Amino acid sequence: MNKKRILMVTTNTPKINDEIETGVYFEEFALPYLTFSATGYEITVASPKGGISPVDPDSYSCSNPMEWDSTKKYLDNTKQLSELNLDDYDVLFFPGGHGPMFDIAKDESVKLAVEHFYKKGKIVAAVCHGPAALVQAVTSDGEPVVKNRTVTSFTDKEEHIVKKDEFMPFSLQKKLEELGAIFVAEKPWSEHVEIDGNLITGQNQNSALKIAEAVIEKLGF
Repeated sequence: MNKKRILMVTTNTPKINDEIETGVYFEEFALPYLTFSATGYEITVASPKGGISPVDPDSYSCSNPMEWDSTKKYLDNTKQLSELNLDDYDVLFFPGGHGPMFDIAKDESVKLAVEHFYKKGKIVAAVCHGPAALVQAVTSDGEPVVKNRTVTSFTDKEEHIVKKDEFMPFSLQKKLEELGAIFVAEKPWSEHVEIDGNLITGQNQNSALKIAEAVIEKLGF
């Protein structure tokens, strides 16, 4: 049996504004990466521009397991998404953090990647702000890929709690709802994943392991 291949796509955005740093939320990258790796999958890490994918400094903690540190090198030298052959991969996975709201949400190569995986019937998974990757993508009929699909993401309530709502270019929850998604919000910081066919979404950083496990189960091993 051929080894399954995961394409993880992360942000290149280092700042929300001059005062607030951002990037990928480390747990949402490191925990799925290590889980996929332990299962035996091959993993490629890409970003819209390639090169460094910054880590949100707020996601570093003395309580983070030390093994997470081993994944940082993959964020320091990402591939450029547009240069990859998407047919080589079985899963498209988007970690969150606030960074994706500023580049993943509007990048053309991200849009094309999501549409490619959707049309091929392959797994698209995203956690926290990672579902920002879904807002541009459309089906072959021109409808939003999230229309009538059950999804979740970082919620408006969670955004307000962390006091970042005023700095976001849009509300991710409202945008998904406006596109016709069936949005499910559990209480803040719940471990919450929604699975709708090959579309798998997680609510927040506490859902990072659960969404990785859901991807593995969907792949069949």
